[in-house]
Amino acid sequence: MEIYWLLGIPLTGGIFLALWGCRKNAPEINALFSFLTLIAAALLTARIVEGGPMMVGAGWFFIDSFNVFLVALTALVAFTTSLFSRPYMRIEQEHGRLNAQRLRLYHSSYQIFIAAMLLALTTNNMGILWVAMEAATLATVLLVSLYRTPASLEAAWKYFILCGVGIALALFGTILLYFAAEKVLGSGGTALQWTQLNGVKAQLEPTVLSLAFVFLLVGYGTKVGLAPLHSWLPDAHAEGPTPVSAVLSGLLLNVALYAVMRSKVLVDGALGNNMAGNLMMGFGLLSVVLAAFLIKRQTDVKRMFAYSSIEHMGLITFAFGMGGAVANFAALLHMTMHSLTKSAIFFAVGHATQKAGTQLMADIRGLIQTNPTLGWGLMLGTVAILGVPPFGVFASEFLIITTAMHEHPWATPFLLLALGVAFASIFGKVQPMVFGETELPKLSYQPALTPVFLHLGLVLMLGLFIPPYLADWYRQAAQLLGG
Repeated sequence: MEIYWLLGIPLTGGIFLALWGCRKNAPEINALFSFLTLIAAALLTARIVEGGPMMVGAGWFFIDSFNVFLVALTALVAFTTSLFSRPYMRIEQEHGRLNAQRLRLYHSSYQIFIAAMLLALTTNNMGILWVAMEAATLATVLLVSLYRTPASLEAAWKYFILCGVGIALALFGTILLYFAAEKVLGSGGTALQWTQLNGVKAQLEPTVLSLAFVFLLVGYGTKVGLAPLHSWLPDAHAEGPTPVSAVLSGLLLNVALYAVMRSKVLVDGALGNNMAGNLMMGFGLLSVVLAAFLIKRQTDVKRMFAYSSIEHMGLITFAFGMGGAVANFAALLHMTMHSLTKSAIFFAVGHATQKAGTQLMADIRGLIQTNPTLGWGLMLGTVAILGVPPFGVFASEFLIITTAMHEHPWATPFLLLALGVAFASIFGKVQPMVFGETELPKLSYQPALTPVFLHLGLVLMLGLFIPPYLADWYRQAAQLLGG
């Protein structure tokens, strides 16, 4: 029953806000629907943790430790982002960047986007997973182009074209998957049900499965932001509203990687070797190294942190590619840490760029003087995402690096070099933004920073101590992925 509430609440919210989203209290309605979605996700999570995996709706939905973990994370970040967007979007309207009609489009598209991602995570059908990813793409195209400036329209068009190509490749991979499954399971909807495929994966044609995975990895990998099809991501972050940047980095990239991992489990079972893992390691390592050196060249703060997202998603992809209990555990932990930390950073960056009236880092100075809470929020978020202990990113990165040292020592120097370059570049650019000299007056209002410190508090707690039940949850999910 919880699954229907989980999917129905944001879908109802999207329809309701599309019809009545011009009201002054639309931001509060958006936050209310997001909160109800979070409650539904919490109830579903509790049921799975207590009772184990379950299938719902005649096999159309399947929930286990892996996807319910991402459902809980998605619902949490979606709710905190809706809280952040309340004052942020109102100020954008006061500044004349948005009108009531565009705010209605924003709130309705936001709820539809959340519904599409939750459908992608919970469906048992690989075809519906593809449809849900396409729906999420279309919703975010509208969100990225919200300002209707030439730059935002160009970014949205670039996002649509590149991710459209990617999703088309993923469709071809899904068709190949069906082609292989049809010979074993027969024609019909069950041939694309993941649970059915997982049960007969050893009988599937290895050649077809390996070809299908290449298309699925490149297709969904485009949405993950893996190099070399990553160029849409910095533009979408820089030109879209900051709440959209938060959910893109914190949620959408995870959901796309989830689709890749569901496919990898099938391919590993069919091939009996690490072909899929080697491909993921290659794309992941390329993304980490390329993004680290591109960070150094950035002058726009949102573009810089967008490249940081590419770097971290590359690191997670590399860890999943290595496989095994420790690497999968570390990748899942890093997914959590990155989602919470990067969304917190975008919350702080959103208020900072609104205050300064620019996204250029050279023009943003002395945040610690104009608003100490905002300055410390950005600084702590930056330190956390750079992997400084005791924040949780350090723990997950440490596990990934040490596993790479043990199993793939050739990759370790590249990872360490990339992380070192990214650390020096980001810290060197953020430090004057926070502690530099400025003549700007103190901020006249107190920005909504509760979501920032809530996320950073969770990241700090998980860096110091992972509760036993949460560690067991991660281990169960890691085992489902072949750990």
